[in-house]
Amino acid sequence: MSLLLGLDTGGTFTDAVLFDEDRGVVAKAKALTTRADYAAGLGAAVADVLGRAEAVPGRIGLVSLSTTLATNAVVEGQGGRVALILVGLGEAALDRAGLRAALKGDPVAVVDGGHTATGREAMPLGEDAVRAFLAALDPGVTGVAVAGAFAVRNPAHEERVRDLVTAIKGLPVTCSHELTSALDGPRRALTAVLNARLIGLLARLVRDTGAMLASHGIRAPLMVVKGDGSLVSAHVALTHPIETVLSGPAASLVGARFLCGAEDALVSDIGGTTTDIAALEAGLPRLSADGAQVGGFRTMVRAVAMQTRGLGGDSEVRLVQRGLGLRVALGPRRAVPLSLLAGAHPGVGETLAAQAARARPAETDGRFLVSAGRAGAMADGLSRTEAAILEALGHGPQALEAVAPGRAALTAIDRLAARGLVLLAGPTPTDAAHVLGRDGRWDADAARAGLALLARTKDPRGRAFAPHAETVAARIADALTRASADALIDAGLAADGAEGLSAADPAIARALDGHRGTVSLSVRLDRPVIALGASAATWYPAIADLVGTRALIPEHADVANAIGAVAGHVRVAVDALVTQPEEGLFRIHVDGTPEDFPSLETAAAEAEARAATLARGRAREAGSGDVETRTEREDVVAHLDGGLVSFVEARIRVTAFGRPRIAG
Repeated sequence: MSLLLGLDTGGTFTDAVLFDEDRGVVAKAKALTTRADYAAGLGAAVADVLGRAEAVPGRIGLVSLSTTLATNAVVEGQGGRVALILVGLGEAALDRAGLRAALKGDPVAVVDGGHTATGREAMPLGEDAVRAFLAALDPGVTGVAVAGAFAVRNPAHEERVRDLVTAIKGLPVTCSHELTSALDGPRRALTAVLNARLIGLLARLVRDTGAMLASHGIRAPLMVVKGDGSLVSAHVALTHPIETVLSGPAASLVGARFLCGAEDALVSDIGGTTTDIAALEAGLPRLSADGAQVGGFRTMVRAVAMQTRGLGGDSEVRLVQRGLGLRVALGPRRAVPLSLLAGAHPGVGETLAAQAARARPAETDGRFLVSAGRAGAMADGLSRTEAAILEALGHGPQALEAVAPGRAALTAIDRLAARGLVLLAGPTPTDAAHVLGRDGRWDADAARAGLALLARTKDPRGRAFAPHAETVAARIADALTRASADALIDAGLAADGAEGLSAADPAIARALDGHRGTVSLSVRLDRPVIALGASAATWYPAIADLVGTRALIPEHADVANAIGAVAGHVRVAVDALVTQPEEGLFRIHVDGTPEDFPSLETAAAEAEARAATLARGRAREAGSGDVETRTEREDVVAHLDGGLVSFVEARIRVTAFGRPRIAG
């Protein structure tokens, strides 16, 4: 039997799993994620897992990757320069759906054209305006997005603009109707812009990953996980990279379902930076009805309905004032754990000891700064202070007090961190776990020293926060447990459609606090929590107890995303629509020019047949072997006076699905 290789690039670790469909996990490995060059971390994980399994690379019949690249790029505003051509939508569209913000000053052309809701041409396409815009286009533009009025009802103008761009500029083109069948032109335009911006980034990742695999003698097909948990061949993903937004969280749901077999559960994946929570319903990921929201943009991408909190094992621990005392605050910024940093750099322990020997605590005690290794073009335009800080970090991690002697330097560090050029290191929940004896991977002495420094912090009354490191560690653990419980309750309420309710509601907060009095309240989840991530076993038994449910922590919870990457299916949906532009005439809209029929059932049958043909073809192109289809139909009617019913439209969705082809 062929082996399957699952890969996942997370915020902290890159995971690799060798998987046999009969035996399950054969071997697994982890390497640190290399954000500057994802392929480097992937290569380290692949080399490790091959060595652990003593596997013959030629036996690997499929490679599948879940990646944070698209999500991170949208959140951080990375990617190539794009041009947008709006057809028949008008300049006012730029001020809707965050479209102008997404463009970031990139060129836009607003041209005549577009169609009506029934698919009829509203006005001729302004081809001369398109040609003139393309002729003047900046050579730095790497892709073009096209969005036309009612293009999902008739894509002719979008397709003509695409042909012009290809002939005149030879650039990649994203047409909005290829990404969604929904209306709302500005949101389609937004989704197309983000897609066009990502094409070059994903192409580089696929190219570099392919070269890395080839260097190991692996020649298997490469698949990529989409945001809805389905798989798609890499060459198809290159044209629609926006569909890989939330790829990692989606893979975690597929992996959770495979590992636990649960049909209905909340799945919580705790990583270094975030906790991602989503629901399994009848064994499938619950999808967002409104499209994926990433980086403040509401796209039209089908993706898992995900609640994400800036809460993880590597969340920065801060002490903030509450009344006259201090309390623990976690995140949302990530910090490199002191236990990890000291293990790689022995001088860190010496610095912590020197800080502890001082009579007075300082705000910067236990804090270090580390280069993220992402200089080069990203370092252009730095101030003198910023450049000096980066130069100092070239010699290794530096104590924060050494590189930030004043407020101006701290502001410069914040700017460098926002650009992804430096990382803060300091106390984290991972360090607390080392002090409490729940984690033994790295340097527990450094973790204890860092938390002991935190314990000395004085409140407004001049009292130390805690007597020793163990007390600080317990309070950090309590803070993580409560914040995670809040996140689970919020995710459960969202899945139930309970608008207006959250864990911040006084009654729910009172219950979670365990308040007892004349009236006692309780709150619990009525389904289990599947806990994933390297630190799931460390934290989730206590978290599940707090919300009154069971924590299911599968054997391979630490690599569930990589397992989900190879356990998923190819799944392609094609939407068709039947409208009634006039009495006795039924018009079908299926990925092309509308066509009219004399009866509803004739039109619906033809629409379904065409959608099924398209879905099967696209599923095979996406990498599926044997293909099955499922059809859903919804007739929308209007209820008139006197009990009369009037047909509005028929919505048909054909979903084609199957396991990916595996090389023999």
